Amino acid sequence: MLEEQREHFDTLILGGDLIDPGTGRFGRFDIGIRQGRIARVAPSLAGSVAEQVVDARGQLVTPGLIDLHTHVYWGATYWGIEADPVASRTGVTTWLDVGSAGAYTFPGLRRYVIEPSRVRIFAFLNLSSIGLVAPTWEFANLDYCDVELAARMIETNRDVILGVKARIDTNTTRGVGIRPLELARKLADELGVPLMVHIGDGPPTIDEVAAFLRPGDILTHCFTGATMRILTPEGKLHPTIRSLRERGLVLDVGHGAGSFNFTVAEALLAEGILPDTISSDIHQLAIQGPMFDLPTTLSKFLALGLSLPEVIERVTVRPAQLLGRPELGCLAEGTPADIALFRLIDGNFTFYDVALQARQGRQLLINTVTMVNGRILPRTEPSPLHLWAELPEHQRTIRKIGHPFRAQPMVLEVRDAGA
Repeated sequence: MLEEQREHFDTLILGGDLIDPGTGRFGRFDIGIRQGRIARVAPSLAGSVAEQVVDARGQLVTPGLIDLHTHVYWGATYWGIEADPVASRTGVTTWLDVGSAGAYTFPGLRRYVIEPSRVRIFAFLNLSSIGLVAPTWEFANLDYCDVELAARMIETNRDVILGVKARIDTNTTRGVGIRPLELARKLADELGVPLMVHIGDGPPTIDEVAAFLRPGDILTHCFTGATMRILTPEGKLHPTIRSLRERGLVLDVGHGAGSFNFTVAEALLAEGILPDTISSDIHQLAIQGPMFDLPTTLSKFLALGLSLPEVIERVTVRPAQLLGRPELGCLAEGTPADIALFRLIDGNFTFYDVALQARQGRQLLINTVTMVNGRILPRTEPSPLHLWAELPEHQRTIRKIGHPFRAQPMVLEVRDAGA
């Protein structure tokens, strides 16, 4: 009789320290999972029955991370990495691939990457119909800017294509000026979807780009140190960007291999300008360092003074809202059991930006378990880097320096209920 009164779950996560800005739950909670969804969150479920128990004592438990800027079109683009092997060691359960695919190449992204992957993958379509097959230049030929074809592709794939991406810098546009952004704006407006704009070295200028940004759009690489940076010469936030942000422009980090500068970040943070979302811009180069992965990027923001809840908020509930998928950004009962577990390691760690400027930090997030739909992702080895995946010369010393945490991460004990 007593056995019948005990709650039954497929999986129990016991003893973890919950950080869930989406529900406002912080502190010691247990989680019961049933049929791939979160069934119960309570201070104690120790008396319950489960087929699998994860001992999370001394660990942080968060919603599965949502990376708003990634490139996961492996093998068909210059930049793409494989999502599942990286997810299993980083806690990223939802990936937004931004612009790897254009209209001609998106069907392959859907069939060969999105559909077979265990993690959730959404996309922003590149206005350029060839996407990021090469490292850059996709807008240099305006014939690739086929707005009608892109619109048809988005309409046919509304379940996974959530917006439009345009990389706007001197290499990508190469001689055609601001015209690609003008066309990307037209496409986004016609379909009522957000536009993500990449900035770097100009021309064009940040003023030219800002003229096409609207509330709800995403400006990625917001802490770039390149010539299109959003700082004035006096080190203050560009007034037009400030006005746009006050009206709803989203500032996204997009660290990558060339787009995160500590000096710019510190200047903006000193003004009280925090990024709205923290993303990795993970790709074949960035994964080699100094970006490495999303938890390392989050650790850099801890070193810059953001609190742990502030950091987790920017990779869970906020990007989930932007994607229109609020159920993926929190650990509320009834939502998919996408969950990440971390050790927060105390020590003395050196972090680097893309120019290899160093900053010291005292905490480092190390993922231990990644769970999608209530199932733990097994740790698997990714395919080797592509033969062209060479870091720029000024970053090659990062190979000798290595990741801030050189030791193998510790894996949580996962035991059968009867063990």
